[in-house]
Order: sequence, then C-alpha cells, then structure tokens
Amino acid sequence: MSELVKLSVNGEEKEAQKGSLLIDTLLDENIHIPHFCYHQALGKDGNCRMCMVEIEGQKRPQIACDTPIKEGMIVRTQGENIEKVRRDILEMELINHPIDCPTCDQAGECKLQDYYMESGFYESRVEVGDKVTARKREDLGSNVMLDQERCVLCTRCVRFCSDITGTNELGVINRADHSVIGTFPGRPLDNPYAMNVVDLCPVGALTSKDFRFQQRVWFLESFDAICNGCSRGCNIRVDHRKEKYKDDQIFRFKPRVNKAVNGWFMCDEGRLSYKNESENRFTTPKIGQEEVVFSNTITNTYKLLTDEKDILFVLDPNLSCEEMQNTQKLAKVLNANMTGYSPQYIDETFGDDYLKKNDRSANRSAFKEFGISEDEKEFKSLIEKASLVVILGNNYFDNNLDLLENKMVVSCFSHSCETLTKSNIAIPTASFYEKSGTYINFEGTKQKVISKLKKDRPMESITSIIEHIQTMIEKGTL
Repeated sequence: MSELVKLSVNGEEKEAQKGSLLIDTLLDENIHIPHFCYHQALGKDGNCRMCMVEIEGQKRPQIACDTPIKEGMIVRTQGENIEKVRRDILEMELINHPIDCPTCDQAGECKLQDYYMESGFYESRVEVGDKVTARKREDLGSNVMLDQERCVLCTRCVRFCSDITGTNELGVINRADHSVIGTFPGRPLDNPYAMNVVDLCPVGALTSKDFRFQQRVWFLESFDAICNGCSRGCNIRVDHRKEKYKDDQIFRFKPRVNKAVNGWFMCDEGRLSYKNESENRFTTPKIGQEEVVFSNTITNTYKLLTDEKDILFVLDPNLSCEEMQNTQKLAKVLNANMTGYSPQYIDETFGDDYLKKNDRSANRSAFKEFGISEDEKEFKSLIEKASLVVILGNNYFDNNLDLLENKMVVSCFSHSCETLTKSNIAIPTASFYEKSGTYINFEGTKQKVISKLKKDRPMESITSIIEHIQTMIEKGTL
C-alpha cells in the first residue's frame, strides 16, 4: 500500500498517496482546477497548461497534471497571480475559437464556456475576420461529427483511439495555429467504442450525430442507471425530458464513472440502445387478442393461476432481483415450477476483451443467486407437461411458438413480440428504464437503479403485478 503524506491546498490540510499526481487529489477532493487535456482514464499529456498551480518553493507555476505529491507541499489553486496565468492561457485558446455558442450542441456543458464565464472575458483583442478558420461539420464516422474550428487540441480523442481502443484512427494534422484533429486517408473513425470521444471532448468540437440539435442540455433531467445491453452492467446516466403535452422521452445515455465495473466508458451499441425504449411498445392489455382494461387481466390471471395445476413461470434474465424474488414467492404459494432458460441472449459475436460480454442480458447472475434453473433438459420437461405458462419478459418463444400449442399462456412484456400472438392474456409492463430495481452483473456486483421517468401512462412493473395477484390470493381461496 502506498504511503500517505500530508499537503496543504488553499490553506486546508489534505492527505494523498505519495508520488500520485496532484491533479488527481484536487479532482477527488472536488477542488476546482481548470483543465482540458488531462483525463483520469488517459493520464497526463501536459499540452493545455490550464491546470497551473502555485507551489511554495517553486520559482514559477507548475502544471498539476505532471506534479507528483510530496510530503509537506503547500499548493495554491486560487489567488491573483495564478489566476492571471490561467487567464492568459485561456485567452490563447480563445484567439481562433469561433463564436458558435448560440448554435453549439455543447453549450451548457462546455468547459471552455465555463472557464470563459469564470474569467470575465467580455472583449476580444482579435477581430472575427482575423481568426484562423478550419473545416466544419466533418463526418468522422461512427456517429461522430467534427468541427475543427472549435477544437482546443487537448488530444483526448487521439489518445483514446491509441491507448484505449488501439485503433489509431485520429491524429493531429498540420502545424502551429493550423493544427487540427482529423482522420487518416481511408481510415474513418470505426471502432465499437468510438462515440466515447464525444464525452471526452471538453468543448463542442466532437458531437454526436444522434443527439445533435435534439435538445438543449439545460432542459434535460437525469438519473443514474445501468445499461441492459449485456451482463457487464455499465453505469450510465439517463438524460430525459418530459415536454408539455408529450410523454417523458429518453434522449441519450452517457457513461457514468464506476472504476470497478466499466471505468469511464461504454460501448456504442449500449449507448444507442436508448432508442429501443420507445420503439414498438406494448401498451394495451389484451384477453384473447381483445383490448381490455388492466384490472380485467389481473382478475383473469388470478382465476387461471388458481384453476390450473401444472403452472410454469418462465423468467427473463433482464428482470430485477425484486421481480425474481416476488415471482418465487408466488410460485411457492401456487406450487408452480420456474425456469430461467434463455439461450437467445448468448451472442458469441458480441463480446470482446474490453467491456462487451457475450451474455446480452443484465441480470443472469441473479438466477444463481436465487437458485433459478437455466437447464435446457429441465426446461423441455417442464414446458411439455405445463398446462399454463406464465412468461415474464422472456422472448425465447418468439422463435419457438410451437412449444405453446394447446397451452394457456399469460404474457407480461414491455414491447410487442411474437409471443403475444399466442397469449390468452397479455399484460403490458414497465420497461427496463421505467422501473427501479437491483441487478447483479457477471462479476457479482450488485447495482441499484431508481427510475425517475415521468410517464402519462405508467406501466406496472412485474413486481407490482405479482403483488396484485398475491393480494387477491390472500383474500380468496386457492
């Protein structure tokens, strides 16, 4: 274990690991330190010089991203002298920067804009016509657009493609004030994690074609969640907005830092999976393909469950732990069987040696936690003898509808699927991001999601549906 040493920052005593970077201590302690090029996932680069600090005993200001911690250091990030140094550096960044803030997609979450507002630059010493111009609206590939004029040459995107993905599509082209970021001839940005460069960009140089001009960020609300694209369970931020007379809508997913699970990043496929939330939704309860009110489906499901003898609950590995546990309790009361058989989520072409996993479900580990069998032989035996099949989100039967012939079927799904056509009772449910719950990733890490979506027609979670039925059973007679 590294040795802990004490240092002073702006007059306050702090502890940090000896030899670690000063900027990490400042960031971890939420001490404001302007910076462009440094990123904890990419390490130091030292090219922007914005993270200058005063260190007692040093003749001149030092960059915090390349200063190791020492015992007894006295550091100042505030003060007239050091703030003037940073102001001068910032003015250099702004010399050729275009006046794009009113139309820039990054407005509201742009570090250059933030630092500019802090510095109080209200007059420019450079005429607009004298600014060096560059190419705008460059399609780099992989849903990423580049505006070369806005770039501050922090090279985060270049280092991401060289150090993280190892694909090396981006580089710095030309020299001096004509230097720009670009791709190499015949080498578009093309890797499964390419859209992370949009998050890494501290200004509006790299923007997402998918999110571009869709919403102003100050209108968006956010909540923390996990991606359900695979068993990694990447931590994400869900940005959504409920406009007047419209339903709440998700506009983007962004990775959220969790060093133990996904670090700072996520794959592009998971990032764009938010679109699945609103597409092809199943919203109207049905009995025998006729639309009915929700309460009728619950009543009829209760009657089936109490009348039938051989009942099989088929669970989906994307259900929350709470939904699985509640289903287990109901199955025990009914003396019913359960299975989690779901081979359709295993995709050997999807996983890689970085973040993506071949298991494209979010909570399969919970099957082991709660002793829910996934055995194929057992599944086939149970489905063959079952007279009533209750399918909770598991779309395995979409390509195996013949297994449901001559059986009573109750289906609970958030999105339309083929299984609904074979269902005697079909109940719409809350989608993954409309419900709160706990999930266990492939490494056994438990993660809690608390949804904050505001739907005009909120769908019931499977937990809620189960509780309705349990209440009816407690009041009735089995």
